[in-house]
Amino acid sequence: VSSVLLENCTGCVLCSEDNGCTSCHQRLFLLIWRDGIRQAGTCVHTCPPGYFGLRGMEVNRCTKCRSPSCESCFSRDFCMKCKDKFYLHKGQCLRQCPPSTAAQPGTRECQDTCEPGPWSPWSPCTHEGRTCGCKWGVETRVREVPAATREEGTSCPELLETRKCRMRKHCPGGEHCTT
Repeated sequence: VSSVLLENCTGCVLCSEDNGCTSCHQRLFLLIWRDGIRQAGTCVHTCPPGYFGLRGMEVNRCTKCRSPSCESCFSRDFCMKCKDKFYLHKGQCLRQCPPSTAAQPGTRECQDTCEPGPWSPWSPCTHEGRTCGCKWGVETRVREVPAATREEGTSCPELLETRKCRMRKHCPGGEHCTT
């Protein structure tokens, strides 16, 4: 057995002079490199970029991601990280983000955008639940996000606003503000 063959057979249970590893120890993955009609196997701890580890009863294999634009994948068709010049959106690598999403430059992922509806009218001016008796209170307004446009992890603009307001009337019976 040549020393080159022994180098290529690290971690192998079975090794072929022509094809390298054909079977690996249980904790390792069998990575098969193809070059034209020739193929060679290597046992690795982790699969390289463009592959994912698939554990099986007989052998653990490194399986190639289906998309050539995928740098790492969870399964054959679900990408977790895209190559440069591509954006990740729901497990797919795209050249540009689809409508109603925005590109996140740091992660190169498409994030759904949140489109809230119109603001509600301002609430009555209140102070500690009362609408009379103090000079100043607070009023609020809200806006809703349609359930169809909101997904978990989507960042939305402000959905609640409050502002200081002047109370407009004195309480009947002469009650006064406690503050």
